[in-house]
Amino acid sequence: MNSKFKNQSSKVLILMGSDSDFEVMKKAAKVLSDMDVPFELDVCSAHRTPDRAKKYAEEAEERGVEVIIAAAGMAAHLAGFLAAHTTIPVIGVPIASGALNGFDALLSTVQMPPGVPVATVGINASENAAYLACEIISIKYSELRNKLKEKRKEMYNKVLKKSEEIKTKLQNI
Repeated sequence: MNSKFKNQSSKVLILMGSDSDFEVMKKAAKVLSDMDVPFELDVCSAHRTPDRAKKYAEEAEERGVEVIIAAAGMAAHLAGFLAAHTTIPVIGVPIASGALNGFDALLSTVQMPPGVPVATVGINASENAAYLACEIISIKYSELRNKLKEKRKEMYNKVLKKSEEIKTKLQNI
């Protein structure tokens, strides 16, 4: 991926509770790719493969992972489970699914006990999870921080352009 990273190992680990989460989580993968952040993505369930999930969390730091993004729907225990087994920052992405359309996943992810925090983004907000992961690791990598600043400038300019378009439309009423 990015030759600017001193260690080419994955800096961000994205774990999904199910392969059905991929449609949401591919947006996070796209953000990380666009930012040239080395990452890996896999399916790992806190309920169906707890030993595997625990191993991912416990070995992440020694593998060079600096942030974990965990996505799950319904009971959504993956992010909290991973956070319980590592001190690496964990970002939870509640996935819209089931009868409550993600609200249960949001509450399961955000309501962590003191000492085991999980940063939580909105339901299906995998892009924000990726941007937050980038912001966290940009403390260490100034080139990434500069890319984030450029991205913010692009967003700013896009809003200004839309503003001008609306003003033009208003004149034509």
